[in-house]
Amino acid sequence: MTTQLETAQPDTANLTPAKSGDPYLEGIIAGSIGAAAIAVWFLILDAIKGRPFYTPSLLATVLFRPGGGLTAPESVEISFEQVLGYTWVHWLVFCVIGGVASLLLRAAERNPDLGFGILLLFVVFEFGFLVGALLFANAILRVIAWQEILGGNLLAAAAMAAYFWRRHSNLVIRP
Repeated sequence: MTTQLETAQPDTANLTPAKSGDPYLEGIIAGSIGAAAIAVWFLILDAIKGRPFYTPSLLATVLFRPGGGLTAPESVEISFEQVLGYTWVHWLVFCVIGGVASLLLRAAERNPDLGFGILLLFVVFEFGFLVGALLFANAILRVIAWQEILGGNLLAAAAMAAYFWRRHSNLVIRP
């Protein structure tokens, strides 16, 4: 009777990039989570201020009526049609960001030296977004505080990161 010796083999199934085969689907899911997180954040803030859906109505006015006059942003009327339109665009942008993040994470799984660069890119992107808002969205920032924008963005980033962390639990980031 012969016995087989089993050697400890690494679990290669967990070392492959992500647990699903479709990075785009993963990006859509992550983007949906991020978009929902920031939408709920601003819905709560708007409800506390007594004007639910005010923020997406304001941003829809800026997006869909450029130069249409935001002389009095506090007097923007809440339009369900504009809220839906803006929410759709916002969701699409987040899905694109989620897709890019998913592809970058897969690249970092194949080459751990890329991980720190990707993390740094996120920080620069977040900082650039805030600086852009401060420079070009003065009328909006009279109504929506930059701290609210930063809080929403960080909440969305944390929600997306939690999802990605579960999907890429073996990711190693090297400086």
